[in-house]
Amino acid sequence: MIRNDLLALLALLAALPLCGLAQGAPTTEPTDPATMNSTPTPPAAAPAAVYFTHDISPAGLEKAYRALGRPLEGRKVAVKISTGEAGNTHYLKPELIGPLVRSLQGDIVECNTAYGGSRQETPKHRQTIEDHGFNAIAKVVIMDEFDQLEIPCPAGSTHLKQDLIGAAFTNYTGFVVLNHFKGHMMGGFGGALKNLSIGVASTAGKARIHSAGKTDDAGKVWGDLPPQKDFIESMAEAAGAVVNYMGDRAVYISVMNNLSIDCDCDAHPHPPEMADVGILASLDPVALDKACVDLVYASDPKTSASLRERMETRLGPHILEHAEALGYGARAYRLVSLDGTEPPSTKRVD
Repeated sequence: MIRNDLLALLALLAALPLCGLAQGAPTTEPTDPATMNSTPTPPAAAPAAVYFTHDISPAGLEKAYRALGRPLEGRKVAVKISTGEAGNTHYLKPELIGPLVRSLQGDIVECNTAYGGSRQETPKHRQTIEDHGFNAIAKVVIMDEFDQLEIPCPAGSTHLKQDLIGAAFTNYTGFVVLNHFKGHMMGGFGGALKNLSIGVASTAGKARIHSAGKTDDAGKVWGDLPPQKDFIESMAEAAGAVVNYMGDRAVYISVMNNLSIDCDCDAHPHPPEMADVGILASLDPVALDKACVDLVYASDPKTSASLRERMETRLGPHILEHAEALGYGARAYRLVSLDGTEPPSTKRVD
């Protein structure tokens, strides 16, 4: 009797797991010891959108700004441009930028230069601003006219620890970094990162960048320039200081017209050889500059040869690499057309 009861109990116990499985009881997969303490890998960030239009007009500029989805209306807005050296005619014209500046009720902001010319001293700079028509569209503030201040460069900067900028920059709560993309005698090309670094720096701050941190004296910098790579990296570090200060209060727009090998700071720039391209806009200034550079290389290699050479001989594209390494932007992007057509090819043409 006892033996029969024991056999029945054993049979019942043997059947329990099978019953559990039949009723949908959970099962446990073997655990790989190598993954027990691992952290899930976060998904890679999507490439930044860079919006594009062929329409170089006030309407095209407005369309590019609106596409970014970061409205600045209601803020105290600074529109950072280059006012252009006396004698230069390639700078962004008031007729092009005026409607957008007015719609934002923005101030145009600029700083004095660090070289002899029409913009190193405030009185001469103000006359150039008047001559170029900017007073007719907005109040123009020379940010280092009265003071300057330091803001920290990104962690990992190797040449600059502090960027020295025009103090009035901090009076604003919204920023439109409005760039004329073109070549540059020293930087290879001038776009968003150049406008953020050299453009926002005070006269002394410009000397600091050009010297890779060796001096703030604009009278000494030109006789003792650092290796080119150090200068390019210093621009990236100074630009990062400004980008980090502005945070999500800024938009970046670049106009690719009058594509000379020379900057708007040149009183006698070389005539443009390649055709105008369009207007680009992004919330990532590194991606924006990379898209502009790519569009130069995607254009006719004959007409863009001089600009390509200018960028390469000055190590211009290295600013993108260093900026990305500092973590405030990325070179990856996706080009989005605002014209209802496919965006232009960014594939290099040789």
